[in-house]
Amino acid sequence: MVEAPTLTIRRDWPRPSESEWAAFRDAPTGWVADAQARRGAIDHRIRCVTKTAHILGAALPVWSRGQDNLAPYAALAYAKPGDVLVLATGACEAAAVAGDILLGMARNAGIGGFVTDGIVRDIPGLDMLGMAVFARGVSPNSPQKDGPGTIGLPIVLGGVAVGPGDLVVADGDGVVIVPRETIGMVAAALAEVREKETKMDAAVAGGAKVPAWLEARLARPDIAFVD
Repeated sequence: MVEAPTLTIRRDWPRPSESEWAAFRDAPTGWVADAQARRGAIDHRIRCVTKTAHILGAALPVWSRGQDNLAPYAALAYAKPGDVLVLATGACEAAAVAGDILLGMARNAGIGGFVTDGIVRDIPGLDMLGMAVFARGVSPNSPQKDGPGTIGLPIVLGGVAVGPGDLVVADGDGVVIVPRETIGMVAAALAEVREKETKMDAAVAGGAKVPAWLEARLARPDIAFVD
């Protein structure tokens, strides 16, 4: 009988180019979500737990058994600069799956951020790293290093599918995933969102009390007035 592997590892995959990232560099996550049919944000309970909140990079997806971090440690050997370590644990809250040692090594490997549906620890040390860390919570409990796990294979985290090389965009509002195959299309839509948002910001700054489209919307027959 052949035993299941402790780790299943995809060692390499295509990442988005710097030019593909360019459109997203200063884009708030809300704009990015709007640019892909108002979707793509992971579970709101996965929040930034560090002083640094900005992430923009290519997903390095990892799945690990809850209360275990063998897989994310092993993933460091296959990371490339600009990757974002995205770790699915099945939303396990029993023990931290990362702290300042693992993520300090991740930073040394060029990883630009960490997102997990599990929990982390060592917040003062994480803040010193200057890396944005998004997690479900914080606990001093520590994990095992036994596996099983996968590296570089698709995962689901916070209700959103994450594939290797997908774009990860994060800020204080949360985390949005842009599938690698739609980055160009989303970037084009993002330009339209940017223009629209810029005009609305100008209207607010100019003293607008209601949006320009509201009068016409209230004139439609599906609106009832009772006065």
